[in-house]
Amino acid sequence: MTKNNEQLSLEVAALTRETKELGIPIMIVFEGVPASGKTRLSNELLLTLDAKYTHFIPTKSPSEDDLRYQFLQKYWNSLPSKGDINIYFRSWYAYFIEYQENKIKHSIYNKYHDLKRQIQDFESMIKDDGYEIIKFYIEISDKKRREHLREMKDNPLTSWKVQEYESAIQDDVYHKEMHKILKEAPKDEWKIIDYTEKDEAINLMYKHIRTRLKEAIKLHKKKNKVIDGAFTDHFNSELLHQSIENINKKTYKSLVGDLQDRLKELQFALYERKIPLILVYEGMDAAGKGGNIKRVREKLDPTGYEVNAISAPTDVELNHHYLWRFAKDMPRSGHIEIFDRSWYGRVLVERVEGFATKDEWQRAYQEINQFEKMWTDEGAIILKFFLTLDKDEQLRRFKEREELPEKQWKITDEDWRNREKWDLYIEASHDMIEKTNTDYAPWLIVPADNKKSARIEVLKYIIKKCEEVLWGVKQY
Repeated sequence: MTKNNEQLSLEVAALTRETKELGIPIMIVFEGVPASGKTRLSNELLLTLDAKYTHFIPTKSPSEDDLRYQFLQKYWNSLPSKGDINIYFRSWYAYFIEYQENKIKHSIYNKYHDLKRQIQDFESMIKDDGYEIIKFYIEISDKKRREHLREMKDNPLTSWKVQEYESAIQDDVYHKEMHKILKEAPKDEWKIIDYTEKDEAINLMYKHIRTRLKEAIKLHKKKNKVIDGAFTDHFNSELLHQSIENINKKTYKSLVGDLQDRLKELQFALYERKIPLILVYEGMDAAGKGGNIKRVREKLDPTGYEVNAISAPTDVELNHHYLWRFAKDMPRSGHIEIFDRSWYGRVLVERVEGFATKDEWQRAYQEINQFEKMWTDEGAIILKFFLTLDKDEQLRRFKEREELPEKQWKITDEDWRNREKWDLYIEASHDMIEKTNTDYAPWLIVPADNKKSARIEVLKYIIKKCEEVLWGVKQY
């Protein structure tokens, strides 16, 4: 390495120590044709960076198990925590090209989905959350590439890899598709580096990273992170005060068992068709979410579903994008995931309690819509339930919980504190439903003053929506 490059590497290392201290997550993407030099460049960078907070993530062809998850889920799962650096050797772009060229898709696909839009949404969301994405596309002259291949071919320990490279080079699809992506990308989004001259390529890489890190640090320091609890000026609280017909005990017993049996049948049908089902529960404290979820899963096969009871984020979770912890738990195809509270905490408790800035919770509505569409694009069913109840009924349930020993664990000081902010939570809930109620991931507002009626309402709705997807018409 030249002295100039050694100095650049030291500067980059120093800057990454600063981004670590500031908590700026860095994602560095290396794309390029086989045998172009991206392996050598990425390793050069790895040797410069601190291994304690740098991770190397290679993208391989999707396995059979990968194809049972949403297209970008593996990249959601691998997001760096605040201050860490991920180096992606090939990335979601190579993954996209392989999907497109080989028409890789789940068995439930009946059309090609806009994976490019998913990539744009994914990058937009994480950039808005302070992630810095640095993209390199590595090129090389044909002569130099043939030299690389010849060196590997002459070595019996590496000759096997040449066969993989040669098949890819002959096809040349990756190169053509990447150039389409580069052409469509905004100016300066990608740094194209020719690796024909090694030292020059290393020099360009370090200079570009140095520039981008300086910009990221400057932007981070300028950001106004004042916590703001501002709310909208007006809302219609009646939206959350609907009512459903109360159901008596005899009718309830007759209905609930039949509905649960039908839901169990549909669970097997969803598994056979490899359709994931995602059920999201939000609602006011003491509205009966836990009891409602219990009746939904009471007769389901436990090998095919999971329940995620969401509590306050851990330190590890706070060091990632707020959607990271939920993306990790999204179901594989054919399985059911139930969220007892969810990503909507960003626009509910985090908004009301001031844990998120005004900018963060306001942009979260669009981010959540984009996030949910990533899954429904690929055949998932997302159904969202907001359980609401009268304020006086909530008070009655709170007092009952305090008085009955078997229910005292259900009531906490936090519940009483939340009740004092009833109007603020109602307003935030109204905004949430209004801004995130979509055709592909609808909300059902469930009046829950009568728990039995609420349970029947939810069971019927899940069955109806699943049957519509499975057969196009209601079957029950």
